[in-house]
Amino acid sequence: MAYTIPSTAEEFPPSLEWAQVDLNRVPHLPVPPPGPQSKLHHERCTRYFKGLSSQVKLFPVAFERGSGCVLQDVDGNSYIDFSSGIYVTTLGHCHPKISEAVARAAGQLMNAHDFTTPIKMRLMEKLAQVLPGDLNGFQLYDSGTTAVEAGIRVLRAATGRHETLSCFSDYHGKTYGAVSLGHIRSQVYGAVRGPGAHMLPRPDTYRPLWTKADGAIDTDKYLQFYDQYIDRATVGSVAGFVLEPIQGWAGSVMPPDDFFPKLRKFCDARKLLLMADEVLTSWGRTGKWLCLEHWGVVPDVVTIGKGFGNGFPVTCVAVREPYKESFESISASSSYGGNPMACAAALASTEVIEEEGLLAHAEKLGALALRRMKQMRDTHKIIGDVRAKGCLMGIELVKDRGTKEPFDKAGTLVYQKAFRKGLAWIPAGHILRMSPPIVMDEQTLLKGLDLIDEAIGETAKELGYGG
Repeated sequence: MAYTIPSTAEEFPPSLEWAQVDLNRVPHLPVPPPGPQSKLHHERCTRYFKGLSSQVKLFPVAFERGSGCVLQDVDGNSYIDFSSGIYVTTLGHCHPKISEAVARAAGQLMNAHDFTTPIKMRLMEKLAQVLPGDLNGFQLYDSGTTAVEAGIRVLRAATGRHETLSCFSDYHGKTYGAVSLGHIRSQVYGAVRGPGAHMLPRPDTYRPLWTKADGAIDTDKYLQFYDQYIDRATVGSVAGFVLEPIQGWAGSVMPPDDFFPKLRKFCDARKLLLMADEVLTSWGRTGKWLCLEHWGVVPDVVTIGKGFGNGFPVTCVAVREPYKESFESISASSSYGGNPMACAAALASTEVIEEEGLLAHAEKLGALALRRMKQMRDTHKIIGDVRAKGCLMGIELVKDRGTKEPFDKAGTLVYQKAFRKGLAWIPAGHILRMSPPIVMDEQTLLKGLDLIDEAIGETAKELGYGG
């Protein structure tokens, strides 16, 4: 069932017309995907390129160009982009201002290590202007994982303590320190959690561990558990609490609204630093510069990435005023961090978000998506939960709404069916993850959700769960 925008909806902002999709031409699939050229390119590439993500293995398309919210493969098929290159091209593919800024920087100065450049100076001043509270100490990196590793070292330098707390199903990167904070496991190379890294449950409104008498999630019980855990399971050297505001890898899992304000007070009382890994959730993805702004919380340390440079590899660690000098004791600089092209991409992305009013637009898209997904939930009994904050969205598929048993097979089929209909997006087992660019127009958003709706209906029927 298609959803239509109320006639009272605001017109698409003129500044975003470059990214508006002609839905008479997109999706356009002259060849059933993955087409013969995609298969050929994929086979030649993967003779040598290894360690592919699950999304590529499930649907091996070879893309060659993108513009705004549209991707095109080597067979001439055009897709609506519902992944933003895995949360990265937040402002669409090849935004004219950002592409021009990077090209200009590349023609002027490629790298000057951590020496000051005019573009870096301007970026630092802009970050201090837009970030909340007294987050005004910065260092730049080339990946989210590297930023997380630096953030951990800042926690330890600022406190003189070495232990960390993080949460079940969080994702923080793929190096040893970052993996120690996350859910990655391996039977191949042994232990992947370093000494002093502790993992705790976090509130999940759909799958709560503790509830009140009325069935609502009991956030206080989680905090009480944290308190007991620190006393009984650590050696008394906890530097800080590291967690994602919204879990991305786990499937766009949202916290209850009272969790982070209470966690902020908990950390202050325990003299712990609060580190937010906002590599995925920052820079407009949820409708704010930082996702924690939705709850009025300022972290002590925060990592910023993915959409920060709209696809260009640039990330940032931001630290509050009392702790920013800790950078001086951790050998914070890196070979590629803060290079002129990276600074140009980050500054241009920030200016675009401001100039085009994209924070408000992202929130508007999220509200529209949530209404549409709730309609889908009412239609399909294999949908257990739907959630959205800005352009970070998730649909959880279950075998039974009573037991909430995950439905991984359905997730795989829906992903593949929707891709064949012309939707490029990200699988996550039984959870359908969606992260469209925040420059997307409402009709394109709804078209993408219609394709998912169709794919869910077809899958449910195929698996014996009705239409």
